[in-house]
Amino acid sequence: MQHASPFPAPVFHDSDNGSASPAVTALPHWDVSAFFPSLESPEFDVAYDVLIAEIAALAALWDEHNIAARPTKSLAASPEIVRAYEAATSAYNAVLDSSRLVGGFIALFTTTNSRNDLAQAKRSGLSKHYITLGVCGTRYTAFLGSLDPDSLLAASELARTHEYYLREAQIAAQHQMSPVEEELSALLYPASGAAWSKLHGDLTSQLTVIVPKDGAETAHPMSVVRAMATDPDRETRRTAYHAELAAWKTVAVPLAGAMNAIKYETGALSQKRGWDSPIDSAAFGNHIDRATLDAMLSAARKSFPMFRRYLQAKARRVSGADKLPWYDLFAPVGDASQTFTWDEATAFITENFGAYSPKLRGFAERAFTEQWIDAEPRPGKRDGAFCMSVRGSESRIMQNFRPSFDGVSTLAHELGHGYHNLCLADRTPLQSGTPMTLAETASIFCETIVKQAVLKNADEAGQLAILDGSLQGQCQVVVDITSRFLFEKGVFEKRRERELSVDELCALMTQSQSDTYGDGLDVAQMHPFMWAVKGHYYGSTFYNFPYMFGLLFGLGLYAQYQTEGERFRPRYDELLSRTGMSDAASLADGFGINIRGEEFWTSSLNLIGQDAEAFAALAAKGV
Repeated sequence: MQHASPFPAPVFHDSDNGSASPAVTALPHWDVSAFFPSLESPEFDVAYDVLIAEIAALAALWDEHNIAARPTKSLAASPEIVRAYEAATSAYNAVLDSSRLVGGFIALFTTTNSRNDLAQAKRSGLSKHYITLGVCGTRYTAFLGSLDPDSLLAASELARTHEYYLREAQIAAQHQMSPVEEELSALLYPASGAAWSKLHGDLTSQLTVIVPKDGAETAHPMSVVRAMATDPDRETRRTAYHAELAAWKTVAVPLAGAMNAIKYETGALSQKRGWDSPIDSAAFGNHIDRATLDAMLSAARKSFPMFRRYLQAKARRVSGADKLPWYDLFAPVGDASQTFTWDEATAFITENFGAYSPKLRGFAERAFTEQWIDAEPRPGKRDGAFCMSVRGSESRIMQNFRPSFDGVSTLAHELGHGYHNLCLADRTPLQSGTPMTLAETASIFCETIVKQAVLKNADEAGQLAILDGSLQGQCQVVVDITSRFLFEKGVFEKRRERELSVDELCALMTQSQSDTYGDGLDVAQMHPFMWAVKGHYYGSTFYNFPYMFGLLFGLGLYAQYQTEGERFRPRYDELLSRTGMSDAASLADGFGINIRGEEFWTSSLNLIGQDAEAFAALAAKGV
């Protein structure tokens, strides 16, 4: 089972064209005082110390009730077993709630200023106690795996409300190493898996890029340079692309070392735990099976010609060429001149969320009024965007806002994650552990709401720009995600034999891009360092496919909303509230969707195809 960290995992909006803009100022920072006055405050110190004490007490409770694998399997639910289960489950949920608040508060500082030494020290200090919490989680899974679930469910109401977690633990327990090995793995994690991810984040957030312009050179954060991929001036995009690649070369060796280390560790632990591959482990952790994954990937591959036609149409529009170089992937086309100030963006989102439901509108109004959002780009702040649940129904959203529709779309996307957290607010931590596959459901839905709204009032040139922006993202999630899937699969396979050099990683990356983008992109101008860009590669799981699942599942649900209207809303909120309490196939079945067959995935891809055809027609007209 995947156990909660004291540092809540933010749900990232995986944006390849960057999202920061050096021209944007006077944007909001999130309000942290709703939780604690500051990192230096006595109130936070007390909560920090209490969490540490709670973790220690949890470990003592585990020993008291022998929360661990029992020698007898399928243990019947005796009164002693029921008491042990209920005491452990209640205490575990309480500690996870505390860790979400305290760890989340620290993350509010580390993600917006990687140079905040106090926040980094607090994070590091808490990490060693998370080792204990991680061991408790492993022992809890082993304990549940020893029990007869049916007899426990009959004897305990608490077990019945946590049935999905209980039954998943039966499988997860079969994929555990010995208790001693699991404890050693947890003890080493801060200096292994977590350390490689932190190294990537620290290196990339502080990386400076030298960009030549008009005979001079200027230094910019990487996030700003990557945002130049959307600049209307083609020479600016080309220069930024080459400057970015040059900058990645300066940190390529340590990042390659981190990549080799984390992939070897993940592969070795996966094999030791009895998984056929890290993909199978990741599929289980994402509440899907291989039949679902294979059906989705097969449908995606069959859609590549459609995406290539879109890329070719864009190439003809941008430069008159037949294929796009990488630096033209995110080139604006059509009339992208429409700008949104921050106030205009929030008003537009509030209005159109309200057209869906008063509940969604009220949620957005609360997020804006209570200052849940950190929108200003600045040095030391990580790139991209994310939403993080901190306490109850309260979330915090980080974005590097740009005054464009893309900035509005990203904000709507992250608010969708926050709305999902709202729907989960009454669930316990063990009921609300949502996998990445289902975490994108509400965000894609909310993104689609604002896209459809802006298309209604746009002229043809505006429609072209909006369609292109949408197709850019969808191409990334279907085509580029498949390239990353192939890359990551290849790295895992090759790393079993030996380390891969920087050149080998770059070659594998460009081969994967060529295999997926095909004749839509210029093979001589790919992005060989995309493996260095994406922080997700440096986590301890196989990460890529959940984004595609989220996009296509979210689009399919939006299509159902258009058909069903009012009847859809309460069912949809119920689905969002149960994403940690059921597998994806069962949740989809409630809407008459079979995710184990290609038909559903193809139908969602066909919706994208309609936009691609509309784009090509408008581009050919020269609007």
